[in-house]
Amino acid sequence: MYLIAIIGGVLTFSADALLVFLVTSAIILCLGHSLGMHRRLIHNSYECPKWLEYSFVYLGVLVGLAGPIGMMRTHDLRDWAQRQKHCHDYFAHQQPMMTDWFWQVHCDIKLKFSPEFTSEEHIRDDKMYAFMEKYWMWQQLPLAILLGYFGGISWIVWGVCMRVAVSVTGHWLVGYFAHNQGEKHWHVEGAAVQGYNIKHIGLLTMGECWHNNHHAFPGSAKLGLHANEVDPGWWVLRVLEKVGLVWNIKLPKYLAERPELRVVPKQTDIAGSVPKHIGSTDSVLASNYRSSNNG
Repeated sequence: MYLIAIIGGVLTFSADALLVFLVTSAIILCLGHSLGMHRRLIHNSYECPKWLEYSFVYLGVLVGLAGPIGMMRTHDLRDWAQRQKHCHDYFAHQQPMMTDWFWQVHCDIKLKFSPEFTSEEHIRDDKMYAFMEKYWMWQQLPLAILLGYFGGISWIVWGVCMRVAVSVTGHWLVGYFAHNQGEKHWHVEGAAVQGYNIKHIGLLTMGECWHNNHHAFPGSAKLGLHANEVDPGWWVLRVLEKVGLVWNIKLPKYLAERPELRVVPKQTDIAGSVPKHIGSTDSVLASNYRSSNNG
């Protein structure tokens, strides 16, 4: 994908091919990766009809990272590792940038004593998800045929190869910075790895850049929790809720309280900071969260 994107991208560039890249990337990253794979399949942060869930998760497969089971396994193992007192650099993104890029994009980690991953029965026994998992790489082919029919080779290069190369690289890049530097509203005590919010790229990441919020409230369907935290995935969910296609949307105030969660005072809102242990908060969000779970 990298090779075709670099060479073919130069040879086949056109305004319409670029537009195909932008449109397919936006739809697949928002509906597929953010709403389908992450907020629905992995975190179950909202409910929707099964056909809509299948559609979103299928689009998530088209991102090019893995099948649905593979995504769940990787996500759960990484999150489990990050919540421990000590975490391997592979899961913590603590190596220099180029080393981490090579590890994350081209390698896999093999553990001698790996935790066992068991998906929920309704996912494990689902024939549609079994099909997506077994043939996840092949799912680029129907899209490539469709794009080739309407736009020729340039649409295939930009709508498939360039999109996959950029999306996979972007996924790694956001993950790298989201675990190393940025803004912190929350600190999870006892966890070796903390999440950070990356400003100014909410639109590009469909809201997935607000990773400190996500570490604090992983079950929340809304990732941009504070003012000016752009979250396109949340906007789409709200529209779908209004037309009756989405319901039971989870927010921080509906989640179980986490005793290990601490508010970071504004003056320590920098990468690597360790917050004071405070019993009350200076945040409306935190106040609502605690009062809702205590009442």
